[in-house]
Amino acid sequence: MSNRRPLTSRDSGWARALAAALAGTGLTPNAISILSVLFAGLSGFSFYRYGQLNAEASLWAISAAALIQLRLLCNLLDGMVAIEHQKKSKTGDVYNEVPDRVADVLILVGAGYAVTTVTWGAELGWAAACFAVLTAYVRALGSSLGLPARFYGPMAKPHRMATLTVATLLAVGEHAYRGTTHFIFVGLMVITVGSAYTALRRTLKIMKELEAR
Repeated sequence: MSNRRPLTSRDSGWARALAAALAGTGLTPNAISILSVLFAGLSGFSFYRYGQLNAEASLWAISAAALIQLRLLCNLLDGMVAIEHQKKSKTGDVYNEVPDRVADVLILVGAGYAVTTVTWGAELGWAAACFAVLTAYVRALGSSLGLPARFYGPMAKPHRMATLTVATLLAVGEHAYRGTTHFIFVGLMVITVGSAYTALRRTLKIMKELEAR
């Protein structure tokens, strides 16, 4: 039974080469996992600065989107260095999960503070973060009960981050032409509703499989 998220990018040449290069530097998978939290924190801060809609708002949006991708890159490479290059530690599973949840919160809450379209943008960011953590919790719960890990969405981590990245890049043009934050607002709404549905879907699947035992 595999509890590893299936990713097609793991088989790409560039990913293999980068993982090999990192493994050769002596950088541990756990350190890469921690680095993902740093990128997530910087992304959240960039979202906060974008929400102030100053003259540099578009640059902050681009920064937020780029840092999301760096966070995801760390999430890809920590596992590859650990598994493909036999550098997994006894605490690797903890470092694989906990920093990921912290990173989700930092990014999504930060995006909430970027929303000025409504007065409850910050609350929306917190709601998105809570449901994102819940989807991961339900997956981990299923695994702890001896069931296969459920990585499907519609708002699993790659889907959440892709949705927010696209919304943020669209926000660059939105700020330039209108000075508003509708795209990030819509992106967070999609993430919140989708994550809630995903958590429910995974929970019902776990219950069904337990009943069938």
